[in-house]
Amino acid sequence: MSYRTLCTLVVIGALGLGVLAGCSDDAPESSATAATSAESTSGDALVVVASFYPLQWMAEEVGGELLDVSGLTPPGAEPHDLELTPTDVAAVADADVVVFLSGIQPAVDDAIDGARGAVFDAAGSADLSLTFTPIEEGVEATDEAGAVDPHFWLDPLRLADAADALAATMSEIDAPNAEHYAANAAELRQDLETLDDEYSAGLADCADKNLVTSHNAFGYLAQRYGMVQLGMTGLTPEEEPSPSDIAAVADFVEANDVHTIYFETLVSPAIAETIAAETGADTAVLDPIEGLSEGSEGSDFLEVMRSNLSNLRRGQSCT
Repeated sequence: MSYRTLCTLVVIGALGLGVLAGCSDDAPESSATAATSAESTSGDALVVVASFYPLQWMAEEVGGELLDVSGLTPPGAEPHDLELTPTDVAAVADADVVVFLSGIQPAVDDAIDGARGAVFDAAGSADLSLTFTPIEEGVEATDEAGAVDPHFWLDPLRLADAADALAATMSEIDAPNAEHYAANAAELRQDLETLDDEYSAGLADCADKNLVTSHNAFGYLAQRYGMVQLGMTGLTPEEEPSPSDIAAVADFVEANDVHTIYFETLVSPAIAETIAAETGADTAVLDPIEGLSEGSEGSDFLEVMRSNLSNLRRGQSCT
């Protein structure tokens, strides 16, 4: 139960007893709803639970000081295979708003059924139009073949659309602060459109348009900026590629004169390094930004995206 909800029950009970009771700002600092805002009608920040880092960052940017945002996926953890603790499930149930992306974290999808607050599914506004298909006949199709690619946030304009939709949802939930959410979303869109301009200019003239990555997380990015993605695994990085998959990727690298193979911060680079050693290619980091870790090349989403751009410009021989 959130602190705000508990306060409401205490006040109701006290009134029934004829005793003056209420809730102050003396809640413990560890409380998920301890943060307050003078702009908020209730005096308390709305408690928002986001399923993993990109959505958490988006909610923080849209809500500012009016929202107390926490994430279900710990820093450094791979979100695809997240398992929720009983405390996590309770947090989903008690939150004022849950921000998630259906289809990427089954445990969160299950927990959403118990949410008593508002639920925002980013899939409804992100235009998830890509599906996973092997890039070459030699690469084995998995049970993910035909599955919808969820990694929309690596396309800055799709992320801006999701942020606008979240702001609209928050405006319905917290109507007195609608202008606050709209203004923050507009500022975030401007930041993301600037990022899109940087990517468009930075990747406009690259010698290599083939993007060989650890897993198929970069389809929307590749589509936006005129590249072709070949992932060594499917939509989830924990799936190990078969020997024939690895051989097919190595053949593709050699046949297309690919100079760089990209690995991620949250998964082992061993396979990328193996193929690079076999083909003479280099390796570099390309972060799907599914979460931050000590190895992240930046402290927030925008910084890591710009680090990705720098790595892409070097790896794809862009001028």
